[in-house]
Amino acid sequence: MYTLLKQEGAARRGQFETVHGTIQTPVFMNVGTAAAIKGGVSSIDLANDLKCQVELCNTYHLHVRPGDDIIYKMGGLHKFMNWHKPILTDSGGFQVFSLAKLRRIKEEGVYFNSHVDGRRIFMGPEESMRIQSNLASTIAMAFDECVENPATYQYSKASCERTTRWLQRCKTEMDRLNRLPETINRNQMLFGINQGCTFDDLRIEHMKQIREIELDGYAVGGLAVGEPTEVMYHIIEQVEPFMPKDKPRYLMGVGTPSNIIEAVYRGIDFFDCVMPSRNARHATVFTWNGIMHAVNKRYELDERPLDPECDCPACRNFSRAYIRHLFKANEQLAGRLAVMHNLYFYNTLTERIREALDEGRFTEFRNKYSALLASKCED
Repeated sequence: MYTLLKQEGAARRGQFETVHGTIQTPVFMNVGTAAAIKGGVSSIDLANDLKCQVELCNTYHLHVRPGDDIIYKMGGLHKFMNWHKPILTDSGGFQVFSLAKLRRIKEEGVYFNSHVDGRRIFMGPEESMRIQSNLASTIAMAFDECVENPATYQYSKASCERTTRWLQRCKTEMDRLNRLPETINRNQMLFGINQGCTFDDLRIEHMKQIREIELDGYAVGGLAVGEPTEVMYHIIEQVEPFMPKDKPRYLMGVGTPSNIIEAVYRGIDFFDCVMPSRNARHATVFTWNGIMHAVNKRYELDERPLDPECDCPACRNFSRAYIRHLFKANEQLAGRLAVMHNLYFYNTLTERIREALDEGRFTEFRNKYSALLASKCED
């Protein structure tokens, strides 16, 4: 159940109660695609040191390996990865459309080849729900069609209509699965996904359609896939007035710290992105003074932490000079420390956004940090 605690303009401060704990929103979900954060960061690190509230895992990747049947036999994802807070699993739809070189879309679902071993796989709404039920995540995402951008209006319209039909099938199948005695998490929640490319009328009409289906939350998908940032913000502004006020809103795959601030400003509650961990593994770190490239020669003798304002494990214990050395020496510890820092930064960012909303100063926070966090760190 979602409770709206405070609002400043369109920006929302809330909490979302689940069977695995209450999520304070706005929230950033840390992406552990294959039940692990890339960079050698464990669930224990996330829980004890990095302020993580929700972990996101990927239905497609876990279905391919180790197999959702294996995770089911191991007692579900929470037990498998030793993580006891909420988990959201995405439906696999995005990976089917982005990774599969050969695919055929039909009304029943999608036929495609595994990117790992080439074996033939079929996934439709029912299959996605069954896989996610086996994973026993807290929140399951509906199976949708991720349309390439740009796409024609007619194809986008037909895709929206198909996604709505698939959503109803997801809902029916999840309701059935949650009634089965052998289901691990019989309180699994379902979020639907708004599509429509960059066509305002399709986005709005599709949102109107899916809000008629009783769901636990609603996501905006198909953005942050190459369109200009201003277009993404425009689409959020068009769709937001038609999203249920009493349910969480999730902007999928977004984004930079500035994107998060700007999307909160436009009424979004949930975020996820591989950017903090991916960038960290390539020595790009986020700080409260902008974006830093940790291998720059200027840090060769710098005794300061990555970010003097940060108290993550990396910043508490190591210097810029040492972390730069680790990257230059190709030591695995470099990536681990940088990933820990970036995830801590993102989780602290949403924590500070929540505090600003609680205290009625989010506009001031946005004015100070939105552009700053997107700039190059000069310190």
